[in-house]
Amino acid sequence: MRNPLAEDLNHVLLHTGDLWEALRGRRLFITGGTGFFGSWLLESFLWAHERYDLGAHAVVLTRDPKAFEARVPHLAQHPAIECWPGDVRTFPFGDDTFSHVIHAATPTTPQTPDAVFGDIVDGTRRVLDFATHTGAEAFLLTSSGAVYGKQPSDMSHVPEDYSGGPDPLDSRSAYGEGKRSAELLCAAHGHRHRPQIKIARCFAFVGPYLPLDVNFAVGNFIRDGLLGGPIRIAGDGTPYRSYLYAADLAIWLWTILFRGQPLRPYNVGSAAEVNIRTLANVVAETFRPPLQVQQARPETAGYPAERYVPDVTRAEAELELRTRIPLADGIHRTVAWHKGEPPSSAHDRRVVAAAPLSENHT
Repeated sequence: MRNPLAEDLNHVLLHTGDLWEALRGRRLFITGGTGFFGSWLLESFLWAHERYDLGAHAVVLTRDPKAFEARVPHLAQHPAIECWPGDVRTFPFGDDTFSHVIHAATPTTPQTPDAVFGDIVDGTRRVLDFATHTGAEAFLLTSSGAVYGKQPSDMSHVPEDYSGGPDPLDSRSAYGEGKRSAELLCAAHGHRHRPQIKIARCFAFVGPYLPLDVNFAVGNFIRDGLLGGPIRIAGDGTPYRSYLYAADLAIWLWTILFRGQPLRPYNVGSAAEVNIRTLANVVAETFRPPLQVQQARPETAGYPAERYVPDVTRAEAELELRTRIPLADGIHRTVAWHKGEPPSSAHDRRVVAAAPLSENHT
């Protein structure tokens, strides 16, 4: 059966083809391999593994291997992938060796703030020690743009050298503070041990495997559309976000793992900002006929819009990374995947041209 993500996975290989030799005959360990990031990493790993005959092997740590197999059997049952049951904070080490480790695990929801913080910090410490124990040469931490705290309203795009941070007395900062602490653990570990540690500060994304039932605006809008609408905006529609499509995300993560500078963080995301109201309209226009958009409350005059948009100059200049799939096209591909339709025949391409996406999760 043809992989419904074939077009996207060919896109990933087109822009990462020269990187995969680093995994020839090697072993890769992934935490969070059953989530959004992990699913795309495994999809693209297997696509490269088969097309380049890499002879590589990936081990995925998961709390529930049976649930993983039920959800994505083509990944879980592939002979190049092995599932290890265990919790990221306590899993045993054993005598295995790995060349590369990707730590992409995120706390399960819902959780209390102290549990979120503890999962991130304790899990990162455990995986760092595991990477050293197994002789890994490279380690990738998927961190978050949440490490910057609230983006100043007069800063259009937040760069990696911005020294702001979350409010430590606000319990809602547990995730961002946890990721900051995880990066600190990486810095302390990286100066004492192998492996080389790479850091990806991830912002907001759209694509197949993105959960539609958690607090991601674009996922919620797509869910509304798949249910027949209307598209519901919970707030006033003014916050600004940007969204990188999942196939581009995979390109960025693999490139940072293989080519990124150690302990030099890279923002991962799109620089093309869009406010939530416009985002809702783009999702609504993806469906035929276009769906109605409902907004919970009107815009409040006199207040600057909230922003969560990365400056990706560093990734572009140092790693030649780009946003290659426009947001409207990415939304279309996501909707088509959920519907089981081929993207090339399910979309009116005029949406891509008409969507106002350059007005310059989450």
